[in-house]
Amino acid sequence: MASTNWNNGQLITLNPGDTATCQKLNANQIYGLIFYNSAGNDAGANISVVWSQSQPPAPVYVPGTTGNQGLASVLFVNGSDTTTVSAAMLQSQPGAQVQTYIASVKMPVDTSGINNQPLQADGQTHAFSKFTRYYTVPASHWYQAQIQSTINQFITIQFTEQTATVNVVNSLVDPGTLIQAVGSAVGQVTKNIVKNQTLSWPLQGNGQQIVFVNADSVQNSQSASISLQSLSALYS
Repeated sequence: MASTNWNNGQLITLNPGDTATCQKLNANQIYGLIFYNSAGNDAGANISVVWSQSQPPAPVYVPGTTGNQGLASVLFVNGSDTTTVSAAMLQSQPGAQVQTYIASVKMPVDTSGINNQPLQADGQTHAFSKFTRYYTVPASHWYQAQIQSTINQFITIQFTEQTATVNVVNSLVDPGTLIQAVGSAVGQVTKNIVKNQTLSWPLQGNGQQIVFVNADSVQNSQSASISLQSLSALYS
């Protein structure tokens, strides 16, 4: 049983009995705890997340898979509810294992194991593989963002300081069983779910950072891409 200092939100591995604790959440910011099954077998994992001293822990189930191919399970929390969050994998789960990190405009501070890249507003498509985090600070004008994938049910998350948007293309079902929120975060999460291969939406910059993270599996990300195009020339 290991206890991990998770203050940097870094990518870590949890086994049965392990606990990771972060004491560095910022007030008013929304965070997503991203969990991937990494057991190498079909063992699912039950995680208990403590996010409040007055509310019971939130249960998170990470479905079993093989070869690190599963979708992410995500729990959104808000730093105004607590500055501390901890994730514990429950005992008596033989063979279970998960990889997890904290996503937000702030985290992970330690990006070891994360493909952390700037997203250029060049209108070009950029690969959006597993464990990828794109960040951008758009100027105060309009942009067009686009997610594209030929694979069913491709899931990404867009973060600002106080909001999170779950974007799903080629949707088959509502991903609500894998995407949860607690406390103040419940009112900060929205979903854009389309049955098409492409989701495109206008985005207005304000000089604050925006982050996009992949919440999908390896095989679902093979054909996935993201692009950001500045529209300022249209309004000159």
